[in-house]
Amino acid sequence: MFVWVFHRITGLVLVVVLCAQLVTGFFQASASNAEMVKTVAGLHKDALLVSLLVFAAIFHGLYGIRTILLDLGMKREKLLFWIANVLGLALFAGFLLHYFWIVAA
Repeated sequence: MFVWVFHRITGLVLVVVLCAQLVTGFFQASASNAEMVKTVAGLHKDALLVSLLVFAAIFHGLYGIRTILLDLGMKREKLLFWIANVLGLALFAGFLLHYFWIVAA
């Protein structure tokens, strides 16, 4: 039940955050020097927004693969749950290390 709900929530989060990234990208490309434009454009590089986007994408994708495997007849539901979680945490930790030590530095 948790995976089903979390998969739906991450789907909604992806839609909202991707829309926010698109909107802030348009403001970032603007030639205006208005303070509001600069503030909104600054959100495009916000570490929390980028991290939330990557977190939701990783877990939504892994739980989607898990659901497909279960629909195809795989019977090891708990094993797939733990594999998806461990792999997701490892991928997200790798992203955080890369992002905060190399990209954002």
